[in-house]
Amino acid sequence: MTTAFDPIQLAGRKLANRIAMAPMTRSRAHGPGLSPTPSVVEYYAQRASAGLIITEGIQPSVVGQGYPDTPGLHSDEQIAAWRKVTDAVHAAGGAIFAQLMHAGRIGHPVLLPDGLVPVGASAVAAEGQVYTHEGPKDFITPKELTDEDVRATIADFAAAARNAVEAGFDGVELHGANGYLIHQFLAPNTNTRTDEWGGSAEGRIRFAVEVTKAVVAEIGPERTAIRISPSNSYNDIDEPEPEAVYTALVAQLEPLGLAYLHVLEAAPGLRELTLTLRKGFSGTIVLNAATDGPTGPGELALIEDGIADLVSYGVLFLANPDLPARLKAGGPYNTPDPATFFGGDDKGYIDYPALTA
Repeated sequence: MTTAFDPIQLAGRKLANRIAMAPMTRSRAHGPGLSPTPSVVEYYAQRASAGLIITEGIQPSVVGQGYPDTPGLHSDEQIAAWRKVTDAVHAAGGAIFAQLMHAGRIGHPVLLPDGLVPVGASAVAAEGQVYTHEGPKDFITPKELTDEDVRATIADFAAAARNAVEAGFDGVELHGANGYLIHQFLAPNTNTRTDEWGGSAEGRIRFAVEVTKAVVAEIGPERTAIRISPSNSYNDIDEPEPEAVYTALVAQLEPLGLAYLHVLEAAPGLRELTLTLRKGFSGTIVLNAATDGPTGPGELALIEDGIADLVSYGVLFLANPDLPARLKAGGPYNTPDPATFFGGDDKGYIDYPALTA
């Protein structure tokens, strides 16, 4: 029987286990030009015992930023800073994928330079607010991407993927979940287009498919992955009937030979859809399972049951840098401090203790 502590091959590397660190925004890109600092290097290196680390969302372009102090991969100084992160993780025996996240309509002009404004699949504003250094701001109506803009955005993703490889990442995960730009094209309430990028299920999956193909062409399928979250209402997304769109999406992704498909379950009732998507995807499945609280020890059984090939852990990994060892030992677990999740200094970032021998 396969367990979460058995190795697995991924992206040409032998992963030490099947426990992945899920992508988590930390808003601590305090280096020059929104680049990682030495503390970011230490943060990821501390967690290198994960079979796979998936980074926080990294914007592929300037306009892709949706939150304060989030890092990019579109400048030379960002590439150089991320190289220190990947070198440290590899030196500690780990593997690391960069999550490329374009926030789309989620954001605000005060977060962007040069008069830029958030963009989206359609000119539909999200309900709610975003935190900025000037305080909370209502989401604005985004600029609808023209066909030319869409193609330029696809090129931005491909360029950022090339930058990720230059920075030493083992691959990239495209963020197609949680209400950000790729998800905004997939969802009917955020994509009201009638051109080739919208309308039918085939039209709404086109952006996700074309971004993925462009990245595959740039860095290879074995270094390319995507994360999805069907029916996830986060960031004012409404997908009442997700099956048609996501089965069509996976059918288009399947022949590409991707490194993995990362599924975030938005609710326990979506397990049947998860299983359907697994049947349609012959490659590696990473699962962030729907749970009542943070993903915990109970989710290790998802590997044994064959539902997932890797299980991704979020908050528990944040507070427990040596999480695989703790899961194998049955605990104990450090308690995460929500007050330090986003922004700030090293408190609640790199000061959680590891198990003592």
